Amino acid sequence: MSVKKWFLLIINSLVVLVVIILSLIFYFEFSKVLDKRILFHLSSIKTLKKIQVENLIQKEWKTFNYSNDSFIDSSEIVLPKNNYLHAGIYDLTHLHPKKNTSISLIRIRNNHRELKVIPYQKINKILLERTGMGSSGESYVVGNDYRLRSQSRFFPQTTPYEIKAKTVGVLDGLNQKEGDGIFFDYRKIDVYSAYSSLKIDHLHWVILSEIDVNEVTIPLKEMRLKLLFLTLLIITLSSILSLFLTKIITNPIKKIQESLQIMAKGNYNKKLILKKSPNEIMEMFHALENLRIAIDGAVNFSVDIGKINLATSYQPKSENDLLGKSLIKMRGKLEAYRTAENKINLTNKRLLVTNLENERRRLARDLHDGVGPLLTTIKLYIQNKIDSGEHKESLKEMIDTTINEIRQMTNVLMPTSLDKFGIGATLHSYIENIQKSIEAFIRFEDLTKEEVSLISKEQEINIFRIVQELINNSIKHSKATKIRISLTEFDNFLSLYYFDNGTGFDLNKVNLGSGIKNIKERVEIFDGTLQIESTGKTIFEIEMPIKL
Repeated sequence: MSVKKWFLLIINSLVVLVVIILSLIFYFEFSKVLDKRILFHLSSIKTLKKIQVENLIQKEWKTFNYSNDSFIDSSEIVLPKNNYLHAGIYDLTHLHPKKNTSISLIRIRNNHRELKVIPYQKINKILLERTGMGSSGESYVVGNDYRLRSQSRFFPQTTPYEIKAKTVGVLDGLNQKEGDGIFFDYRKIDVYSAYSSLKIDHLHWVILSEIDVNEVTIPLKEMRLKLLFLTLLIITLSSILSLFLTKIITNPIKKIQESLQIMAKGNYNKKLILKKSPNEIMEMFHALENLRIAIDGAVNFSVDIGKINLATSYQPKSENDLLGKSLIKMRGKLEAYRTAENKINLTNKRLLVTNLENERRRLARDLHDGVGPLLTTIKLYIQNKIDSGEHKESLKEMIDTTINEIRQMTNVLMPTSLDKFGIGATLHSYIENIQKSIEAFIRFEDLTKEEVSLISKEQEINIFRIVQELINNSIKHSKATKIRISLTEFDNFLSLYYFDNGTGFDLNKVNLGSGIKNIKERVEIFDGTLQIESTGKTIFEIEMPIKL
């Protein structure tokens, strides 16, 4: 995406975001204010209705209770003999045959209970008066059995007692709480509601004043449409303005882009030029030019380092010039590496000479101790001119022994079978010979390709030396009784697996001798890998690539 498109996208996105946020803030603040005003209005209506109902009941009670006139009950309610024995105000709706709302007044005269039911129309008149409650507002009362005691304006043909209202307001009101909120009413419709407890003597009701949320939010819906129109208008204007601004900003950015593309191709010699442009962009362009100069100097210095011209000098541009400091550190490390390399080469040469001399010394000792005495004895036999058949046979045996001894020594130094039969047959022969002189059992598995093997002679010699060293270590140091060796040739690499059941060694603690170091060096010479495991047993796994 081009800079111009990004610029338009960012500006318009910010404008849209700001407009939406402001619109939402305004909308929700307006909604909060509207909620507070509606709930406050309903609380006022509820309070007024509550006072009117309480005054009506109290007035009816005083008139009935303090009147000396005898009263004849005209209601259809039959009082239980063992209940409602005390004077007071009761809700006897549940005793009415038709479940009509019955606010009952009971007084005791001459040990006789007299009953009067307040006319339902008086209560209904107060609650159905809906001034200031819109088209969906109503006030009603609910008994402690969660059933309506006043007529529902939405179900005018239904007896109130048949309508159950177990809402949040009813539950709070029955728990002596007073409050307001937005929740479902008995019709399962969202309403604004104000509620409080209505408790008079033995009468325990809840009075509620409510209005539908849908009716109240009509102005909010209209305002949403206006805010949407305003948002679209602002977005259109911002798009036109951003198109104009992009021409001022994007043209210099394109120029900078072209300069960066030139630098990306490795050309740091071309000077960057920009004519008229805003001050901030000109400063950015000058900074880019300084960067070009710095990179050009660093590149020249790195070229000198690449040529191992470590005497060249370079000065970082500042304390924060990480590239320059890194190049200087690289030069220092190369100098240290060169010094260390020279030391390593010298050490390797010394080690090579030392090992060669040791090998020569061992060879001389073997020849001296093995072949020398035999040849001396043969010389004495010859000097004495022994003619007997028995002595000649003894002389023949000594000569044969000498020949075998020399053959074994030469096989150890460089088996001739490598050139004739390959590494597999050579290892078989070597292991058979060495098996005669040791107690450990050696099992060798040859999985090389005998006729079409691609293993080089150099690799065969190194594998033979590695196996020699491993068997020697197992016999001398690990006290192994079983040794298992397998050599496998694949299409593009060969694998040597070596196992012994000896005591093993701790790779983290043991100081590996020259034998294992020689093995590692032989593996590294052919770009191979070596893995060693030694936990009560010892396993060497070696892989070498076969270079076609």
